[in-house]
Amino acid sequence: MTTTTGRPRTFDEETVLDRAAVVFWRHGYEGASLSALTSAMGINRPSLYATFGSKRELFRRAFARYHDTKLATARAALDRPTAYAAIEAFLRTSADGLTAGDQPPGCLSVQGGLACSPENAPVSEILAAGRAATESALEQRLTRAASEGDLPPGMDPRSLARFVMALSEGHAVHAAAGATTEDLQASVDVALRALLTR
Repeated sequence: MTTTTGRPRTFDEETVLDRAAVVFWRHGYEGASLSALTSAMGINRPSLYATFGSKRELFRRAFARYHDTKLATARAALDRPTAYAAIEAFLRTSADGLTAGDQPPGCLSVQGGLACSPENAPVSEILAAGRAATESALEQRLTRAASEGDLPPGMDPRSLARFVMALSEGHAVHAAAGATTEDLQASVDVALRALLTR
């Protein structure tokens, strides 16, 4: 009895996922054509479907890889000794990342599919879940700060986490529209002054 095996994969899956993420980032889920994706990934359509099954699954896996990296960066920023220092590190690191010259401006989790047709609602849900996970990490850190007496009296950790996320996500929109690192950092300065006066 003889068995046959498929041809071995001739590409690195993590590399092609990174390349796909950039296409989704630039064009959004619905705007990213299969031709643009396969061209950027350096594979043909049969390989894309054989490996990922569908465009949506490719997006899910590309975003998961992207988000894991971003969440690790966020958690590192939050690992500061005080709530103020954690918030500052989170916002400043985010502002730098949103305007880094080696990637599209803005953020895939904001630009990837906020406006999707009803049949692609699961894409928006994937992105919302990613943003919620980051906000949850912020809330956990700030809840710990509250228990340690490291937040001003009456400051709600959940509301503060939502404020910080809203600022970061707003920065993503402005970065995509051309705001510079300096523009975003100046906005961070204002937010931090507001926290200090609180």
